[in-house]
Amino acid sequence: MKLYLRLLSYARPYLPRLALAVVCILVAASANLYVPWIIKDVIDGVLASKDMVKLNAITIGIVVVFFLRGIFFFGQTYLMSFIGQKVIIDIREAVYRHLQRLSLSYYEKRQTGAIMSHITNDVAALQNALVESVIELFTEGMVLLGSMGAMFYLHWKLSLLTFVTLPLVARAITVFGKRLRKASRVMQERAADITSVLQESISAVRVIKSFVREEHEIQRFSRENYYNFRAQMKTAQLTATLTPVIEFLAAIGVTIIIWYGGREVINGSLTSGSLIAFLIYAVNISNPIKRLSRVYSNIQRALAAAQRVFEVLDTEPEIQDLPGAKELPRITGRVVFENVDFSYKQGEPALKNVSLVAETGQMIAIVGPSGAGKTTIANLVPRFYDPTAGRITIDGYDIKTVTLKSLREQIGIVPQETMLFNGTVYENILYGDLAADKDKVIAAAKAANAHEFIVEMPEAYETQIGERGSKLSGGQRQRIAIARAILKDPRVLILDEATSALDTESEKLVQEALDKLMVGRTSFVIAHRLSTVQRAHVILVIEKGRIIECGSHAELVGAGGLYSKLYQVQFADK
Repeated sequence: MKLYLRLLSYARPYLPRLALAVVCILVAASANLYVPWIIKDVIDGVLASKDMVKLNAITIGIVVVFFLRGIFFFGQTYLMSFIGQKVIIDIREAVYRHLQRLSLSYYEKRQTGAIMSHITNDVAALQNALVESVIELFTEGMVLLGSMGAMFYLHWKLSLLTFVTLPLVARAITVFGKRLRKASRVMQERAADITSVLQESISAVRVIKSFVREEHEIQRFSRENYYNFRAQMKTAQLTATLTPVIEFLAAIGVTIIIWYGGREVINGSLTSGSLIAFLIYAVNISNPIKRLSRVYSNIQRALAAAQRVFEVLDTEPEIQDLPGAKELPRITGRVVFENVDFSYKQGEPALKNVSLVAETGQMIAIVGPSGAGKTTIANLVPRFYDPTAGRITIDGYDIKTVTLKSLREQIGIVPQETMLFNGTVYENILYGDLAADKDKVIAAAKAANAHEFIVEMPEAYETQIGERGSKLSGGQRQRIAIARAILKDPRVLILDEATSALDTESEKLVQEALDKLMVGRTSFVIAHRLSTVQRAHVILVIEKGRIIECGSHAELVGAGGLYSKLYQVQFADK
């Protein structure tokens, strides 16, 4: 109930419409309660006395009532659909907004498809619970209570006998409801697995085709599809079992009515019209109970999805502004690591006692074997993670004490795997500074050695580049990413293997653009190719999370340590 109330709390902004919808539902449901009473009056009052005036009045009343019912039925359906759609939009936006706030570690621990499934499959599953189910809940609840009241009014003893099966019905709904929620959660998880496989296979289509693994991927998808089928059938099995159980219990109640009520009519304590009306009200009870059991099943399925959605919304970002965090003023770019330790997993240190000083405008190169901790150092500067010990300062400000927004706005990152958005060239460069004008965008492109190839494209800056920039070469994508970073005008720059995946010609163009970008900025350059870091002011050699060497290129080559060995391996044939 707490979960469902939390879900319904999203309808709070639409309370006036909800109140009007409830009025429409109640009026429309009241028309259903009017019919049995009409039949009672026709049998007991009209047919027995042959009263044409009363017959005419009743027939006119029926037409008027059902005309009004039609109007109010339209109102309930339209208003509840409006509220349901708005709530779904609000929840979807809330989940997406929260996902944007979550830390990098959240995404690294989960599959992309599973995260996408929260916004697609899970949120979509809530729609039925917030529209059709709510309408049925109010409508059938009104019919149920109204029919029970009418039955007690007609014959209270017969009513008590009829309701002996209600505790059994309630017990059946409760037991099956718990199982349904569990089965529905599994069903949502299987749907998320399908989304994950689909996302992976589409993203890696080149790899799949290059290894001729189409059949393998088809089998993988078929396996997940079958698991989803099994989960769907488990839910269907429970739903299909619940309905006949409820119907059987309802039939017992109707049997009691026919036997005991018929006896009362024979004895003269109940009129024929009253018995028929009682039977209709009893059917009116059995139908709502069956429909409410179905509604309950739908709500349980929706609550399984809601549980997954709220788990996302309740996840707190690991990295966030501390209480009292201040805006970081415009910096010059002096970065200091003071005895920094860091672990991704407890007991498995990725960095140990790292201390370094990057003076304003210096180029700091970070080299070392794979897994040594190079990228980890770069990730700590913009606070993608926080050190487990020690601290990092920029211009003397501990980066934990300033707001994330003001910190990251002054840091530019050019990664090895360039991430561009499905849009135009212009839109992708503008991403660096959304307030920039066209002249600044073009200037940034020129500085990144990108303007020349851009203007040769069919629509120049308005050319669509496809998903992840698929219509561009690797070098072109990287230069657009550099233009984006130049437009941002960061004071601290992080280059993570920015040229490692490029051919010689593209690397030359990109390196020229990077050289322009690094002028006047404090730069951290992570590289395997030592040719790209020889001009660095300071080269840090990392091994197993520790800085084991520090100095200029000439100093480190002459020292005969790890850097010298790496240099000799890379340049042995040159």
